[in-house]
Amino acid sequence: MLLAIDNASRQDLPQILAIYNEVIRNSTAVYSEEEFTPARGAAWFDSKAANAFPLIVARDASGIAGFGTFGEFRAWPCYRQTVEHSVHVRLDRRGRGLGRALVVELLARAVAGGKHVMIAGIDADNAVSIGLHRSLGFTNVGHFHEVGFKFGLWLDLIFMECILSPTPTPS
Repeated sequence: MLLAIDNASRQDLPQILAIYNEVIRNSTAVYSEEEFTPARGAAWFDSKAANAFPLIVARDASGIAGFGTFGEFRAWPCYRQTVEHSVHVRLDRRGRGLGRALVVELLARAVAGGKHVMIAGIDADNAVSIGLHRSLGFTNVGHFHEVGFKFGLWLDLIFMECILSPTPTPS
């Protein structure tokens, strides 16, 4: 049972990194083989805060069951109204709606922050995530073939987008 979605704190980092590192070790949801150390996690946390990007957690009776964040899509200034998000749920809590709740909260925060588009980069074999995003209004906009290599396999990446507002609202 989900108790709350709220802002992550530094004290949450060990649980967040445990979730993230399990995903890195065991799945293609993240195209990385390099786990986060506590120091790297702290730098990541500080970077999110310094750039006013959310880092949220889903808490339940078992602790942190999942987390989500978004950040810049590309580094050039004209992309500042577009963000790319990331959501991960603890292994024993998957399939219970927590990922959906986290994405919905990130969408709301992006709208509140004046963002125009949210991008999702999803492994092409991750039908569950693709279906979730489609159900929330994301549409497929790209399929990159064999752009990642992990576990001895070439990986395809799907880009999906959700237009958050009908017209740009540059800040």
